[in-house]
Amino acid sequence: MGINLDKMRSKLDRVEGRLARASEIFWKPQDGEQTIRILPTEDGDPFREFWFHYNLGNNRGFLSPKRNFGESDPLDDFVRSLFDQGTPDSIKMAKNLMARQRFFSPVIVRGEEEKGVRLWGYGKMAYKQLLNLVLNPDYSDITDPETGTDLVIRYGKPTGASYPQTEITPRRRPSPLFGDDADGARVAEALNSIPDHDKVFSESRKTSEQVGQMLDEWLSGEGNEKENVEKYGKDTASVVDEKLSQLLNSGATI
Repeated sequence: MGINLDKMRSKLDRVEGRLARASEIFWKPQDGEQTIRILPTEDGDPFREFWFHYNLGNNRGFLSPKRNFGESDPLDDFVRSLFDQGTPDSIKMAKNLMARQRFFSPVIVRGEEEKGVRLWGYGKMAYKQLLNLVLNPDYSDITDPETGTDLVIRYGKPTGASYPQTEITPRRRPSPLFGDDADGARVAEALNSIPDHDKVFSESRKTSEQVGQMLDEWLSGEGNEKENVEKYGKDTASVVDEKLSQLLNSGATI
């Protein structure tokens, strides 16, 4: 039986559709300087925190059941067992697989207002800068639509640095979210269009059973000799050593 081309086209349409939606919803700073405005949220906390697992084979990043929802998480258990082994290689693998913290805020990007509200995803260092800013008594509520503060984002890799860095500087003067919005209609539209995080990340949420299956497949080489894989107990050492050897010999970064 040959390949079902109609089914393949449908798969491609779904993938391209997800990519298009992602490009519309998420904003990532480019190298250089850009200006944004963080929008207020109903709960008074525009800095939403999530924990993601990455690097589990070919699987895309997904939400940690343990760190986000307090549910059992086979991958979290496995990472703990790697740390318990205490060898340099097991610790490297544990750090590669452990959940990573990310934060998301709804923003309007200056010069791109026509693209609407998007979600800016950033790490812990940028988060600390933002918290220090909102707690600074020299500034009022930076998210206020009328008297808030625009933020200048300088993003790039300094000379000699291994990773890009984000520097956040508030504008010296407050300003309205939209300068031509006498009746408040544009502000209302923006606030009503803030993306729902639960919906945005719905495809990234996995059950404990799904995570366990993904981990089993990864440990067994995508399903090979799966019956010989001991999930999370003491017998994982030989499986871990074999997987580490494969990664190190392939030159992969762990």
